Amino acid sequence: MMNSSSEYNPYQVSKDKITAAPLGFWSRLRYLGPGFILSASIVGSGELIATTRLGAEAGFVALWVILVSCLAKVAIQLEFGKRAIYSGNSTMQALNSLPGRKFGKAHWTIWTWLILMSFKIIQYGGIIGGIAIILQILFPAVSIPLWCYLLAVLVSLLIYKGKYQPIEKYSLLFIGLFALLTLASVFALQFTPLRFTFAELMSGLIFQLPSGTVLIAIAAFGITGVGGDEIMAYNYWLIEKGYAANTGPDDNSKDWEIRAKGWIKVMYIDAILSMVVYTIMTAAFYLLGAAVLHRQGLLPAGMEVVETLSRLYTQSLGNWAGIMFLLGGFVVLFSTLFSALGAWTRMFSDAFGEIGWLNFQNLKQRHLAIGILAWLFPLSWATLFLVMKTPVLMVAIGGIGTAVILLIVVYAALYFRYRQVPDSLIPSKIYDTAFWISVLSIIMVALYGIYKLL
Repeated sequence: MMNSSSEYNPYQVSKDKITAAPLGFWSRLRYLGPGFILSASIVGSGELIATTRLGAEAGFVALWVILVSCLAKVAIQLEFGKRAIYSGNSTMQALNSLPGRKFGKAHWTIWTWLILMSFKIIQYGGIIGGIAIILQILFPAVSIPLWCYLLAVLVSLLIYKGKYQPIEKYSLLFIGLFALLTLASVFALQFTPLRFTFAELMSGLIFQLPSGTVLIAIAAFGITGVGGDEIMAYNYWLIEKGYAANTGPDDNSKDWEIRAKGWIKVMYIDAILSMVVYTIMTAAFYLLGAAVLHRQGLLPAGMEVVETLSRLYTQSLGNWAGIMFLLGGFVVLFSTLFSALGAWTRMFSDAFGEIGWLNFQNLKQRHLAIGILAWLFPLSWATLFLVMKTPVLMVAIGGIGTAVILLIVVYAALYFRYRQVPDSLIPSKIYDTAFWISVLSIIMVALYGIYKLL
């Protein structure tokens, strides 16, 4: 079990922290959690806003984009996760081990990531704005600007101490609450005039894409399923859950190999089960967008985004569900804000460590950096929204940035797989097949998007 001491530092791998991996499927379930933190981040802006917007624009025909997005990236996520477990390295440490040009102490991929994250800052401005709109509808006496800053303070208070366990616990709670309402809405939709048919469902699986929906499709591909930044964030949650520390340092022994393979198996279950959750949720949101919004010519946009999206529920469950949608929308968007802030504070602190501004491995310095960033990011998100005031566009911009980050992640994953993985952990041909499907699908979608834009 993980040491519960406040001095426990999962980023320092040593022999005294070694723990045997659990055996059997049910025993391994007790150690899950990192993948569900990612799910909490994914099911907010991706599903609630970008996915429904794509369904509203394209109808059923682009369902395949969403399914490919959810299924195709997992092997890349697993490759990043494997490296964290067998090496104990954080994401930015791993990127800094890649060959190629460095600027100062940091590899070019780290600097490129920092630039691309400026798009993500815009995205999360859209998310915090969406939550503020929901709260202003529920409590109209409080203005949207005030709600934005109150939300910024609240999420900062929850994250600034840098603890892992609360993030895991609340993420799982948020997902469960909204999943129940969304699946109920899809089921109830089939008993209304807006129900969808099997033929309409199948029309979304023939790999066509209307030219006018290319940009939102690229954004949806980047932002649904595990995006580039979520794949990068996964390593921190694996490490803080204890997978790397439990494996211990690589001493070339058979015992280490057994532990590494055991904890990697736990990670496989964690990633696959969380993929099932967010794939079902994403497909459900897409079908609601296509069946309800597309048929009525409604596009979620501007400050009316929440009112438009609420029809996903009111037109299947009835007018009473409007309040439930608002409450559910608050839960799922806030969960995204919450889990993403936890990841951002770690990733940026880690990047600054590789640049040479701090020692990320030092517990005190890491917690200080996380604490400072936990206040800076939400305040910047809130301010950006109040300047731009276009939540859907802001989220879409972030999705495009995420798609580009995915290309960096693919490049790094290829190097990890074929240049760094220990001989004792070389995967099976089945795994490699899935890995290459992930790589090629990401590259093909990126190239297709560029082609359609040109």
